[in-house]
Amino acid sequence: MMEKKVTWLELFYDLLFVAAVSKAGHVLLHAEHGVITFEYLMKFVLIFIPVWWAWVGQTLFINRYGQDILLHRIFLILQLLSVMIMTASLSTHFDQYYLSFFVGYIGSRAFTAIQYLTAHKSKGAHQQQAARYLGTCFLIGILISSGSLFFDSWLRYVILYAGIAVDIVLPLIGRKNLVKVPVQTHHLLERFALFTLILLGESVVSIIAVLQADQWDMKSILFAAFTSIFVIAIWWQYFDNVEKKVSKEIQTAGQGIIYGHLFIYISMSMIAASIQLLYQNQLNYVFMLGFVFGSALLYFLSTSLVFHRYRHAHLRLGPRHLAVMVGLLIAFVIVDLVYRVPGYVIMGEDMLFFLVYAKLTT
Repeated sequence: MMEKKVTWLELFYDLLFVAAVSKAGHVLLHAEHGVITFEYLMKFVLIFIPVWWAWVGQTLFINRYGQDILLHRIFLILQLLSVMIMTASLSTHFDQYYLSFFVGYIGSRAFTAIQYLTAHKSKGAHQQQAARYLGTCFLIGILISSGSLFFDSWLRYVILYAGIAVDIVLPLIGRKNLVKVPVQTHHLLERFALFTLILLGESVVSIIAVLQADQWDMKSILFAAFTSIFVIAIWWQYFDNVEKKVSKEIQTAGQGIIYGHLFIYISMSMIAASIQLLYQNQLNYVFMLGFVFGSALLYFLSTSLVFHRYRHAHLRLGPRHLAVMVGLLIAFVIVDLVYRVPGYVIMGEDMLFFLVYAKLTT
């Protein structure tokens, strides 16, 4: 099978998600009384998941069925317009922008469903079955979410996200149909790596915010230096791993890559927010330790799990690597609880953690 290449239109499509990811991540900067409240943590997740799933839907269709032809370009442009409406509607004030968000998100999902239901007619038997299954799953999710339009209270959000949950879960249930039509692993890894680059850009934006600080002293210089090395280590670890350490010939349904990256992306948004919050000293000390090292732990666990199956057998991480990395984080937390340390030291510890992780995996 000829290796699928990422098209320029796909890259153009990704541009809108730069804004969407930025708006979602901004929710984590709402610190009140030294903590990010459960309300804002939940709002971040509830905003981020539809953004991620809208992007995944079109990416998976292109991976399995997409061609650089006029019809598919038109559908991708329609998707782009839907995502634009959805992105403009992203806000912590859900009620105010609900209808436009609904139109944008459901429009995106509807176009994806239509593509699947019309694509299967010209494909092989297994491809027909998988396309029909996915198109039907997405229509079920759309119908459930559409029921939210009949309610004004909190119930509308329960129904909306019930539809999104069904949309996300049904492909997992129907995995036996999808493994018969394996994804093009090289293309899928490249697409998710490009989206990872968008999330990494949020950390770069946070570094720039630090560099724009009014007052510069040795603590600020150390904080900026440690943060820069820390972000470079994340880039090095992820992209060197994807480029050199994983097999792109393994054929699967790709669900480990797809669903595992949700947690990678959430952790990267948390990391980007933690840079600014740590520098501005807006969080309670204990909460800050939990948020900073919790985001690092989530990134480590999710990247390890996502790439474990795809790494060449002799390069896979073992229990001792897990023990080293988790033990390092626990040691940092214990030391920092015993001795109260400034923000630049915590960032230096984060930097050290990711340098060790990059060394182990690359």
